[in-house]
Amino acid sequence: MDRLDLPGLLAELARGHRVPGAQLAVHRGGRTTTAEYGVETPGGPPVTSGTAFPLGSLTKPFTATLAAMLADDGDVGFGTPLAGPLPELGPAAAELTLARLLSHTAGLAANAEDADRAPSRRAWAEEHCAPAWPGIGAAFSYSNAGYVLTGHLIESVTGMTWWEAVEDLLLAPLEITPAFVAGPPTARRAASGHSVHPSRDVVVAVEEEGSPVEAPDGALALSAADLVAFARLHLGDPSLPALLGGDTLLRLRADRLAGAAIGPYGMADGWGLGWALHRRDGAEWFGHDGTGEGTSCHLRADPVSGTVVALTTNANTGLAVWRDLVDRLAAAGVEVGDHRPLADPGPPVPGPPGCAGAYANGAARFEVSEDGAGGLSLRSTGAITCFPGLVFAVGEPPPRGRTAHAGRFIGGGGRIDLIQVTGRLARRLPPGS
Repeated sequence: MDRLDLPGLLAELARGHRVPGAQLAVHRGGRTTTAEYGVETPGGPPVTSGTAFPLGSLTKPFTATLAAMLADDGDVGFGTPLAGPLPELGPAAAELTLARLLSHTAGLAANAEDADRAPSRRAWAEEHCAPAWPGIGAAFSYSNAGYVLTGHLIESVTGMTWWEAVEDLLLAPLEITPAFVAGPPTARRAASGHSVHPSRDVVVAVEEEGSPVEAPDGALALSAADLVAFARLHLGDPSLPALLGGDTLLRLRADRLAGAAIGPYGMADGWGLGWALHRRDGAEWFGHDGTGEGTSCHLRADPVSGTVVALTTNANTGLAVWRDLVDRLAAAGVEVGDHRPLADPGPPVPGPPGCAGAYANGAARFEVSEDGAGGLSLRSTGAITCFPGLVFAVGEPPPRGRTAHAGRFIGGGGRIDLIQVTGRLARRLPPGS
């Protein structure tokens, strides 16, 4: 690892996947090494160690950390129903807890529906906190809505806006100045995202169109070095302020899905409170991925060795850079945890009988169609290749489709009742719905 040329490796991988700009930060043996490549946008300023990249869903662990700080102070409880601090939610709050929100097991919709039309997080929460699909029981289903509601909880308890809380309570003690893609302007600017179209050989800048109401689930923009500092906070690094107690740090990365019938397939091997868990060769790394409008960012940390790896990119092909980076680091002796359910799926098999149809999670629909010759596809996403165990790939299948979406059908007694695509769970709709 010490002999690895991080700047050269980052440049090679970014160029190979047409990424205009990227950052890589690796913390190992008590020392952080950084590398930068390219430009914020073609013809624009160069990427530096301080360039802020939109984090997308990698914002969620920051929101979870803020909520955990409130729990440490006794202002909220991880397992206490939210009916107390959020009475405006009505009867649904009796079934909601902070732990369920942070672990994506609250049964809320995948998307924060109508957030762009809501005047405030409170107004949105009053209308959208009911379960999207009651009756399934404890199950993982990735939910932006749960983190919008967590942001509302933070604002209600602190009397601050989410932007003020994340900047003043969390980032300022770490000496990090944030940028935001939705919300008030700051002294720091966020880099632009880009869409890479290999077939047309073009790279196009895209605008981030975040809703202020959805800021707690995806509005932060930071650098790879900032992400490393944040992960070191969660490793209990004594050189950083102790914003959370040691027991709380352990609680946040303890697997809440161990033994659950429906876990985070397609996203992680397990899930804590804000952190995804990735297992590799007996080690369990915590981290999170984030995809914005033309950006892809990734963070992993090993609590045993103290190693942290962070990658930020300003292109939709950044996931391919990350996958290649993980493989190259492994060859250099650093086995980074990364969930790859389709790494060795076995030979393709016919799709399960009766899997075609429409499935829904809130307003989100997943429509599986059959072409008459046994071929399956997911509407607006791509072809489905099925493998043993009811799992499937959407898009180009392995081994070439290394960044294909992973999904699975779920059912029993010869009937398919649910579908899970990249962690989002959806229930089958009656025919004609």
